[in-house]
Amino acid sequence: MRIVVTNCNTTQEMTEEIVRGARAAAGPGTTVTGLTPGWGPESAEGWLDSYLSAAAVMDALRTYDGEPYDAVVMAGFGEHGREGVRELVDVPVVDITEAAAHLACLLGRRYGVVTTLERSCGQIEDSLELAGVGRNCAAVVGTGLGVLDLGDPERTGAAFLAAAERVRAAGAEVLVLGCAGMTGLERTVGDKLGLPVVDGVGAAVKLAEGLVGLGLTTSRAGSLARPMPKRRVWGAEQPTAHPCGTGAKPAG
Repeated sequence: MRIVVTNCNTTQEMTEEIVRGARAAAGPGTTVTGLTPGWGPESAEGWLDSYLSAAAVMDALRTYDGEPYDAVVMAGFGEHGREGVRELVDVPVVDITEAAAHLACLLGRRYGVVTTLERSCGQIEDSLELAGVGRNCAAVVGTGLGVLDLGDPERTGAAFLAAAERVRAAGAEVLVLGCAGMTGLERTVGDKLGLPVVDGVGAAVKLAEGLVGLGLTTSRAGSLARPMPKRRVWGAEQPTAHPCGTGAKPAG
């Protein structure tokens, strides 16, 4: 089984860190390949970055020329684009935001999310509502750290613990790492908090493996049907027909 994990930004070092976490979670026989967009924001923090990231990720998958893959994991917490990618490819697409929240709901009555900057909280709340798991979220709290600040483990751990206390005080029984760049932090803070900590990258990889193993993929019965054939212009390209959504390696 081959899973492609898409970073939501152009920072290659973050892609490599995410892939390490994904491979640690993957079962025997699963190959994980990282995909970094060729354009877009260096870190996704806010609505503008998120919409740019969504288009860049779809463009990266549209032009992907590697080995065929069986599933896509979208490693951007609260970022846009998951519905578009589900239209684009004919394999299961698992977003780390949804994956983490669904698993958290199996572990406790209410969960909370600890993320990076406070400005991302509303966007994450909207993403959880759209996924149908918002009602179980006790709180989304920021650490005050930017995505590119997460490379300092000591600083990140201290900020996470402080934010986690606020989430627990709001009634959370399970904690969710609200950024793909936090992957691996659950191993260092879980015991200190006394609560289960869910990493979205690992959760998404396991759910993707399960969907592939069960032979399930995106429904084409309604809103996520394949894109309608029409002329689409991607970036500076000349207008051409891009039917999209035909096979694990999208056409056009």
